[in-house]
Amino acid sequence: MNILLTGATGFIGSELAQRLAKRHRLTILSRNPAAAEQKLALVQTRYIDSLQTPGLLEEIDAIINLAGEPIVAKRWSDEQKQRICHSRWDITEQLATLVRNSQKKPQVFLSASAVGFYGRQGPEPIDENATPHDEFSHRICAQWEQRALAVAELTRVCIFRIGIVLGKDGGALAKMLPAFKLGLGGPIGHGRQGMSWIMREDLLRLIEFLLENEACRGIYNATAPQPVSNRDFSKALGKALHRPACLPAPALALQLAMGEMSTLLTEGQFVLPVHAQADGFEFNYPEINHAMKALFNKR
Repeated sequence: MNILLTGATGFIGSELAQRLAKRHRLTILSRNPAAAEQKLALVQTRYIDSLQTPGLLEEIDAIINLAGEPIVAKRWSDEQKQRICHSRWDITEQLATLVRNSQKKPQVFLSASAVGFYGRQGPEPIDENATPHDEFSHRICAQWEQRALAVAELTRVCIFRIGIVLGKDGGALAKMLPAFKLGLGGPIGHGRQGMSWIMREDLLRLIEFLLENEACRGIYNATAPQPVSNRDFSKALGKALHRPACLPAPALALQLAMGEMSTLLTEGQFVLPVHAQADGFEFNYPEINHAMKALFNKR
């Protein structure tokens, strides 16, 4: 299969590219193709910096769209909010336009989203049909998804709403590790807010599952089937590191330090991957203690 991949140098995309390159031919879109080629070092892979290549989709069977400015890279100023939004919206719109205007349509268009679509939720578990809370994270994701779903009548479209991705070499967990390794970690605020997480390996497997199964289409929660409270997440991480995890981070201090972005930590949701499991996907790491042990107790 010939696959067009965006976001290939990120925490998720770099590992996905390595996996896909073993069985497929890749075309990787990057703002800096030379740097992407040097980082990924993949064989039989083309690197491009524009979607304006004539006849690009004529040889593409699938699109996987992971591109987007990291949402927690900087404090949410108005300017940064615009970067976060348009780094997702614009590339997705360009890909959708490419699909519309190409004589040969790809077989499938997979596009990332996030569980931020649901906004803050209560303690009850939610699935893909939940009513979202209208806030910034929801508005980012809603517009992001709409641009991909706009071509659902032209090709098979799958949207995967990603939770907190666990991998010790990057992502959210890498930001938590220094404090927890020093025994200074603990719950955030009251610790009851939901944390919908997924092991990176399971996320990559789910993307491949959606890619290869023609019956899959629509919205999928890319989260493990057992979401946990922030307090239980902290306990599991501390246990895996053999460190205490009982020092709370006051919500007010986070609000002062991070502004509106602190709501990503102090609010949450318990998201279930109902659609993925109904379509037959099985998680290798459904439970948080098992996942943490696999990350940190390997010999």
